[in-house]
Amino acid sequence: MTSPVLSTAEHSRSRATQLVPMRSTARSLRQNHVLEALPDEVWQRLSPFLVLVPLAAGDVLQAAGIGRENVYFPTQAVISMQYAMKNGDALEVARIGYESVCGISLLMGGETASCRSIVQHRGYAFRIGTTVLKREFDRGGAVNHILLRCAQSLLCQVAQTSLCNRHHRVEQQLSRWLLLSLDRVPGNEVGVTHEWIANALGVRRESVTQALVKLRETGCIETGRNRITVLDRAALEAQSCECYGAINLEYARLAPKRHGVDNPLRTHESAE
Repeated sequence: MTSPVLSTAEHSRSRATQLVPMRSTARSLRQNHVLEALPDEVWQRLSPFLVLVPLAAGDVLQAAGIGRENVYFPTQAVISMQYAMKNGDALEVARIGYESVCGISLLMGGETASCRSIVQHRGYAFRIGTTVLKREFDRGGAVNHILLRCAQSLLCQVAQTSLCNRHHRVEQQLSRWLLLSLDRVPGNEVGVTHEWIANALGVRRESVTQALVKLRETGCIETGRNRITVLDRAALEAQSCECYGAINLEYARLAPKRHGVDNPLRTHESAE
């Protein structure tokens, strides 16, 4: 899938698309945490190859077993990493937003993606050629260090998600899933269908509906057509299991530094 390219001029005046100027070295304007953490000299080498592209919900960025020419650094989009079986059933093992990078496995020596990456929440991402980024990765230094930490954080999320899916109730899994989604999108609303959640959690759609009813009765969410609005985040966290906190703690430990300070996952600053 090749996404259309937006020039900087096309979106620089719109609040909805106030993203990173392509050749800017101002760190405060970088909305992806990985790009923001890069030293200026590395940013200057990579920025000519970075292209800001819009991603629509349902876009498949990578397919399992297939090599891809590009790696994506999301700024507003949320990407679901899924493993699928021969019968078509799929399970989400991790999600990626502005805090990380989609396609990191392509830099680790494998020439194909290990799973399917599909856009769950529309938005924007910086696209860069895999060859260009791999060349910088192989130099060692900052890019190598930062992306290896991203990979470790991603592995933690995969492991914790597997544990959660096996041992916790559906409403706990759903609460964890909603919180991880909420961390990666602006506002308090998650656009999603019951069917998508069921596929992500690997449960029946009826189980998702029942879990949503229970969460709605606690007053922490309200539901509408293809959307879930979080009314009380603290209450939703109370309904979740330990897995959400474990994923966030590991990310906070491994996250690249922004302006020399720690970078909690839930801190999603908009560049205005």
